[in-house]
Amino acid sequence: MNYRATAITVLLSCLLFGCVSEGLAFSNYTPAKREFRGAWIQCVNGQFLGMGTERMQQTLTYQLDELQKDGVNAIIFQVRPECDALYQSDLEPWSRFLTGTQGTPPSPYWDPLQWMITECHKRGMELHAWINPFRAKTKVTNELATTHIGIRRPDLVFPYDGLYILNPAKEASREWICRVAADIVRRYDIDGFHIDDYFYPYPAAGVTIPDTDDYNATGKGFASIGDWRRNNVNLFIEQLHDTISSIKPWVKFGVSPFGIYRNKKSDPARGSATNGLQNYDDLYADILLWIDKGWIDYCVPQIYWEIGNRAADYATLIKWWDKHASGRPLYIGEDIERTAKYADPDNPQQNQMTAKYDLHQQMSNVNGTVLWYAKAAVDNIGGYGTQLRNHYWRTPALQPLMPFIDDKAPGKPQKLKPIWTSDGYILFWKAPKAKKWSDEAHKYVVYRFAKSEKVDIDNPANIVGTTYNTWFPLPYTDGKTKYTYVVTALDRMSNESDITKKKIKL
Repeated sequence: MNYRATAITVLLSCLLFGCVSEGLAFSNYTPAKREFRGAWIQCVNGQFLGMGTERMQQTLTYQLDELQKDGVNAIIFQVRPECDALYQSDLEPWSRFLTGTQGTPPSPYWDPLQWMITECHKRGMELHAWINPFRAKTKVTNELATTHIGIRRPDLVFPYDGLYILNPAKEASREWICRVAADIVRRYDIDGFHIDDYFYPYPAAGVTIPDTDDYNATGKGFASIGDWRRNNVNLFIEQLHDTISSIKPWVKFGVSPFGIYRNKKSDPARGSATNGLQNYDDLYADILLWIDKGWIDYCVPQIYWEIGNRAADYATLIKWWDKHASGRPLYIGEDIERTAKYADPDNPQQNQMTAKYDLHQQMSNVNGTVLWYAKAAVDNIGGYGTQLRNHYWRTPALQPLMPFIDDKAPGKPQKLKPIWTSDGYILFWKAPKAKKWSDEAHKYVVYRFAKSEKVDIDNPANIVGTTYNTWFPLPYTDGKTKYTYVVTALDRMSNESDITKKKIKL
């Protein structure tokens, strides 16, 4: 994530000068039944430093509860900010962003990644594990553990403007990241694996990437050092995709690139009408190639600017991504603080949330949103969280389909039966039979309809819950009101089964 452009500057502006009043929902907005509604929870900003186990769990519990009320259905949780770990790893040291000292385990001991998977699944949310692939040290880290890859293999790392970067030109660097990814995918029941925009480092004035010797040794056949660097990153992306899919083909591999692919002045045919840093030319990340090759499963461009920004207009960019990146599911990375700070150009009395979500609905290929960042939604900056839970995400949403991985629905749930238990009236069912992972029911959707109401599972307003369990609590009152409950099964890729229904008196 490009933290420099968001968390500090915009938050201080809001605190000092105040944010524009809350966005006002427009009346014709209809929530989609399928939509990725994500939120990034990061650690690299130091929000968890010094908390300790109990307080961090309490903080995360509160955030997840509020995000669930807001309609969020996926959490992207940062587990590797600088070749370290917010999970139990035999490969890389515990993160200092968790414990304060790199290599020191949490006390009392816990595994944040495993804990987050459990808590997200309790709430019907997906959990995507987010790593920073090539960043080996942030500017604010002064000491590395003896087990850190930068200490054990200094030949794989180069310094750049206070950072350490795993050298993408080194085959061993790419293999190391894929080994770490394989370890996470193999041991944890994650729903997705996520990387952000740090490939080659963001350019710093007067600082040169120290890879000339590598280029001279391995760059024959490339027209320029830029082409060679892009190829190094391309090799990594393909290898990472293949690593994940070979272990668990249902784990979705997503990338969150910087918001500009190329400016039109650099590429008249495919560039956007913008004037800013470029993925292709400055970070050596050819996002459109990865989409075209099928090396990534979803794309979340960070369109963090406001509508009307002179260098990178939000409206221009969302239309550009909608046109050029439709080969894979496309979700938009939204900066909450900046959205709250800037006024709607057509209605200066309100912020830009309404205008941005209006643009979302106009796009034919945008399948969702990821919020930068989760705490800003929880803190309800500019009324953003209120608008989500009361309007934009007021009904539950299933995940977008990914037929390129699997397009066959599982069997339907069996033997629905309401039963009185010590915990109340519960609707139970049995999972359908399955022979392979793509046939297995992974999750369930529960719908409810009044006595005279037509069964319509296309309308998300009829969803009363999603669950990983084979049971669902019923709101019993006096047994005098008749309802029809419908349960469907979802497989790992959210393909939905036929319905099974049961009439119940509540």
